Amino acid sequence: MTKRILLTLGVIALILGGLYLWRYSRLHRTRPQLFNAQRAYQDVVYQVSLGPRTPGSEAHDKAIEYFRSELQKANWEVEVQIVEVNGQTLKNVIARRSDVPPQVILGAHYDSRLMADKDPDPQKQLEPVPGANDGASGAAVLLELGRVLPSNSVPVWIVLFDGEDQGSIPGWEEWSLGARGFVDTFTLKPRAVVIVDMVGDYNLSILKEKQSNQRLVNEIWQVAANLGYGEYFLDKQKYTIMDDHVPFLEAGIPAVDIIDIEYRYWHTSYDTPDHVSPFSLGVAGSTLQVWLGQQKEK
Repeated sequence: MTKRILLTLGVIALILGGLYLWRYSRLHRTRPQLFNAQRAYQDVVYQVSLGPRTPGSEAHDKAIEYFRSELQKANWEVEVQIVEVNGQTLKNVIARRSDVPPQVILGAHYDSRLMADKDPDPQKQLEPVPGANDGASGAAVLLELGRVLPSNSVPVWIVLFDGEDQGSIPGWEEWSLGARGFVDTFTLKPRAVVIVDMVGDYNLSILKEKQSNQRLVNEIWQVAANLGYGEYFLDKQKYTIMDDHVPFLEAGIPAVDIIDIEYRYWHTSYDTPDHVSPFSLGVAGSTLQVWLGQQKEK
């Protein structure tokens, strides 16, 4: 009798233990990953360690391979799109998780400017910009979002654009050439394009860019306010900015530019990782992660 009781209790314990482990593993699998600001910051550091990612440079190609590797680890399919615009050959990195058309495109440029023409030292004005905030920060936010977005999220493409930051340079003239080349071959109509650019400033102040789609501005800024980030996503318009959102707007696709243009080291040799804040990367990334979660419900 005692053996039978012990056996019965043992079976019950196994069943209860199995149920607990099943429930624990299920909760663990479905628990969303949080945006990791420190990991995004290390993405900034690594990109800058390659050297300026000017179009056609060795550092530029190494950055592409890094993006490919990191996104493939997170189960994204990655292709490099080669486009010819204004006589320049550019390479956009496109990542998708399926053949389902995207409802949202997350975009950022990854190229570094060929000339630090805003540098206070005239001797450095012909040198390339390191591009920690202006280039690497937006790409880093997108890489980290690629790691933490669940596989069942709203259909998203991540696009890292080339040739955004060469405007007003002889032989280039225009800004956002990579994005323009992408849009010229793009036939789909997502409901939102979100461009992320220069979001690592320690003194982060993201103003409402004047051309950006008002619906998207309202949605994203409201999410930021709900998260307690209202002092960083400011309820104020001030600038009209030529950035990678413009070619999409011109094509009739709703787009918004998430950018802190008031960065004191913009287009100088001082645009280095020590002037990039992991916290600021987290503000931008966490806001977009929550906003993307809301898109699935629409």
